[in-house]
Parts: sequence; C-alpha cells; structure tokens
Amino acid sequence: MRTLKIALAGNPNCGKTTLFNTLTGANQHVGNWPGKTIEQKTGNFNFNGRKIELIDLPGTYSLTSFSEEEQITMDFLINEKPDITINIVDATNLERNLFLTFEVLEHISSVVILINMDKLAKEKGIIINPKSIESKLGVPVNVCDAKNKDECSGFMKKMIAYSAKKKRESNLKLNYGDELEEHLLKVEEIIKNDKISFQNYTPRLLSVKLLQNDKLISKEVLNLDNASNLKRELEKIKRHLRKIFGNDYDTVMSDKKHGLAAGVVKESLKRININRESRSDRLDKVLTNKYVGIPIFLLIIFIVFQMTFTFAKPFVGLIELCVSFFAKITSVWIASTQLPAWVGSLISDGIIGGVGSVIVFLPNIFIMFFLISLLEDFGYLARAAFIMDELMHKIGLHGKSFIPLILGFGCNVPAIMSTRSLDNKKDKLLTILIIPFMSCSARLPVYILFVGAFFIKYQGLILFSLYLLGILLAISSGLLFKKFFFKNETSDLILEIPPYRLPTLSGAVIHTWERGKQFIYKAGTLILSASIVVWFFSNLPLGVAYASEDSLIGQIGKFVAPILAPLGFGFWQAAVALIFGVVAKEVVVSTFATIYGVSEGNLTGVIHGMFTPLSAYAFMVMTLIYIPCVATITTIKTETGSWMIALMLAAYTLTLGWVFALIIYRGGLLLGFG
Repeated sequence: MRTLKIALAGNPNCGKTTLFNTLTGANQHVGNWPGKTIEQKTGNFNFNGRKIELIDLPGTYSLTSFSEEEQITMDFLINEKPDITINIVDATNLERNLFLTFEVLEHISSVVILINMDKLAKEKGIIINPKSIESKLGVPVNVCDAKNKDECSGFMKKMIAYSAKKKRESNLKLNYGDELEEHLLKVEEIIKNDKISFQNYTPRLLSVKLLQNDKLISKEVLNLDNASNLKRELEKIKRHLRKIFGNDYDTVMSDKKHGLAAGVVKESLKRININRESRSDRLDKVLTNKYVGIPIFLLIIFIVFQMTFTFAKPFVGLIELCVSFFAKITSVWIASTQLPAWVGSLISDGIIGGVGSVIVFLPNIFIMFFLISLLEDFGYLARAAFIMDELMHKIGLHGKSFIPLILGFGCNVPAIMSTRSLDNKKDKLLTILIIPFMSCSARLPVYILFVGAFFIKYQGLILFSLYLLGILLAISSGLLFKKFFFKNETSDLILEIPPYRLPTLSGAVIHTWERGKQFIYKAGTLILSASIVVWFFSNLPLGVAYASEDSLIGQIGKFVAPILAPLGFGFWQAAVALIFGVVAKEVVVSTFATIYGVSEGNLTGVIHGMFTPLSAYAFMVMTLIYIPCVATITTIKTETGSWMIALMLAAYTLTLGWVFALIIYRGGLLLGFG
C-alpha cells in the first residue's frame, strides 16, 4: 500500500508544529525548501500498518504570493496534491483562522479541519460547536488537543478512514458577488480560450489570483506569449473595479472570506463572560439584537422610503416641467408640418404621454437605489439577513435566502438569478417562488402616482406599508409552500457577516447607475413599445373615437372590468392598465397616460376622478401582488426548468392579488373608509 501524504496548514502559532511533533516523534527530517530559506519539516512514520508522510507547511495567514511562506504553502498544495490537507485552527482565534480555511477550501480538495486549543478557548468563555461548522463547510471537523497523544491517535484513525473515501470535496462554493463574479468569469473564459496555463492552477484559481493582484503569479502569467489579450482585459477590468471599490478593490475579495468566517463564528460559537468588545461587536449587539434588530430594520427601511420622496420631490418637478415643455414644442412642430392627425396623436398621446409619464419617476428610483447601495456597502444588508434568519428558518429557509429577497426590491429578475448562489435545491426553488412578492422598482411609479394623488401627508407610511405587505405575503406563502411541497426539509448554510466599511461615494454612484440604467433602457424600449401598442389598440377599428369604449382596447377592458368591480376599480381603463402591466409594471402608468392622452402632471387629476383613496390603495395592492412581469415569469422558467412552476405561480399571485384587493376594499367600506 502506497504512502499516505498528509500536509499540515494553518496560521502561525495555531498548534500545527505541536501536532507534527506529537505524531512523528523523532522521525523528522528538517531542511530548507528548494531555493528558499524557510525551514521544511517532513516526518515519516507507520500508523496501524499504514505508512504516512507528514509535511509541516510554513505558518501563513493566506495563500497569496506576498511572502515566501504563503508562496511555499500555495505551491505545495496545488502542485504536490497531498492526499489530505489538515487545516489546524486555533479555537481561541477562530474567526481569524477561518480566513485561511476558506482560501484552502476554495481550491483544494480532501481538506479536514482540526480545532486545536479547545480547552483553552473554553477557559476564556468560548464554546465552539464543531458539528455546526462541519455542516456549513461540508468537510470533516474534529476537535483534538495537539499535545495529547491519545487524542492525536484517535484523530489519525479518522484520517486513514477518510482517505479511503472516494469523494472528499467541500460543498462550499465561494461567490464574490455579481460584480466580481461577472469579471472573474470573463477572465476565466479568456484563460480557457487562449489556452493559458500555469503549473496546476485551474482557470478559476488563476482568475482569482490575477484579480487579487498576486504579484508572482501575475508576473509569470501575464508575461506568457499568449497572454496579451488577457493582459488587456485585466487592465480594463481593474480600471472598472477601481471606480466602484476604490484603489483597494482587491480587499473586497478578502472581505468576502472575512465575512464568511464571521458568519460561521456567529452561528457556531458562543461567548461567555466576555469583557472586551470591539466597536463592530458593540454595533452588532444593537443592530442584530433578537429583540430590537427587526424594529430597527423596519425603521431604516421606512426612513429610506421617506427620504426617497423628500429628496426626489424637486427633481420630479423639474422633469415634469421639461416633459411638459418638450410636449408643447412637439405640438407646435406637429402643427407647423401639417402631419396627419393620427401621426400627431401617436407622438403626443402615445410616445410622449406614455414614456413621459414614467420618466418623471426616475429621481425616486435613483435615490432609492442610492440609499440601498449605501446600506449594502456599509455592511448592513448582510446583517439584515442575519436578523431575519430565525424567521426564515420557520418557512424552511436560511437567512442567506433573504439576500435575494432584498435584491428583489430592485428587480425580481436578477434577484431570481442570484439564487444560483444557494447550493440547496429546495432553498433555491422556495426562494424563487416568494421573490415576486418583493416590491420591485418597476412597481414604484404606480405607487408614486397614486400616493401623490391621494396620500400626500402619509407618502412614506403608505409606501412602507406596501413593501411590508409584500414581505409578509412572501413569508406566509413560504409557510404555505413548505407545508405542502417541502415537508421535513432543513437548510444549513453560512451567513456572511462582512466587516463594516464606510461606503465610497463613487462606488455608491456607480452601483446606482448600473441598476437605474435598466429602468431607462426599459423606458426607451419596452415601455415605448407598449405605449405604441396601447395607442394603436385605442384607435382600432378605424374610425372609432380615440380610447373610447368602442375601441379594441375598450372592448378588452370591458370584458375584464366586471371581475375587478368588487375591488373598487371596475372600469375598463383600470382593467387594460393591469393587463398591459404584465409586460412591465411601469406600463400601468404609461397605459393610463396613453389612454387619456395626458402627461404625468395631468394624469394625477384624471386618477382623482376615477379612484377614491380606498380603491386607490386596493389598486396598488393588486399591482403589488398580481402576475409577475413577463421577464420574471421567463426567468423563473429558466432557473427552475419548468413552465408549469412559472405558470402556476402566475395563477397563484393573480388569485391572491384579487383576494387581498377585495379584502382591503370591502373591509374598508365596512369600517367606514369609503
């Protein structure tokens, strides 16, 4: 039987060399690593009839090439491929030690974690749950005193048994976030296409090291003859990342691992009689408190909504003036060119009225994205996921699923796509099913229109109530789906707790623009197209009065309107707006504007004549809940691989929207709010 090669990796002073000495005794060979001044320790011994070669790698905090220790450890693990890598962690400094653990797990298979100095940790009031760590990292986790020969012998028995297993890979998949992952994928594709190779490094590992600015690897790889294309793309990517994250953008990748380490510690370690607390700990003590954490979260979200209206108001007024001025100039130009009346109507009623009615809400959308970006960069949104963890577990999900739900406030499509980071298939599917209840930015123009028309004094409160209702419906639906479709299934993932960082203005602005430009794109394509279609339907059949009950669009609306009558908005214009809103929720506003041939400012007056405050709120609730937009339905099908799931969810949300709008309207009438 061949010799079993085992490598020991860990931070300096973690007990790695103590374990080496306990296992090998006098059977050690000491020398220098080839071409290095760092000491190399190798031990050969027999254990229960098995020959073992034990290599004590230099103590290191990471696997970069910034020091000889780091370079030696990385090269050995990648190129020598030991049968087992034992990562020793100091129980008294678990979070700091786990940073190296994540670097090892990211690229090395057959890893075993050994928690050393557990007794000393307990004396300091630190209680570690190794089973919790094991379930989160997907590799064996053992507790062993490196000084205790009997415990070390028991540990080696487990290692020999572990070496016989066929599959010895962690189920952990590090995801650096959408921004960095997108660029890592680009670099990886170039490495594959240009057949760039470096020792035994995988394309993924090379991509990570190049973006981390690993000096040794960057120097050797980028000087290869076939690396000119890679070099150009890297420079371009780094310029882009510096604009977003600043000159130290590579620390964002490190922060990811620090955050994951903090998440493991948060869920797998208890502290007793701790006297000293860091500033971050003191802040977390308040923000993630089990009693006040959720109220603080709700208060912060309410403040975001209130600020969205307050700060946007002057900009909205300015855009309204610009749209109105442009409409007047266009009307004068149309009159002077003697264009056919239908062309003038198409331009003024269809294009300007439809698109202009939505553009005026750009300030609200950009300001909300900016504020959420600040919270995200500061590190609060990840803590919001931790706050919601206990609640999420009750619906069969982990707190990590709350991140895609928060992303859903921006747009449901990327939120659904972000569930790919969830390794558990049940988690992914259940999260996808409840994301459409998150009130995306596309619904915001509808809310702003109606809130501005009926609830001037309570704008933030009304908007907050709609977002809160969406969250509550997501949780309730999750409970329902869990009961009928996901019985007795549990989830155990890692919650990332990133360090607090002061957001940079440039990073927040770039993130805001990258999210907000999608809305501008939709205004210039999808909303424009829908407005033109609504205009044509309003003029067919030929000779009919524009947007009358006898027009094609009027006939469609009259057919659906009776279904909406019990909800307080049983007129055909509302029915048509909701039908076209399935294309994109913003189209609800542009449809109203196109049908009535008015701009947003005048549309407020029209809405006042059609709705009461109670029916307006019921209409907003219907807009919140009913059928997700076409893009969302398509994405659900793509991510789940099933049209059946996507269409069943559409039917479920449509029914639920109708029921809730009915309850609100009829209940409001009974309470005297009519």
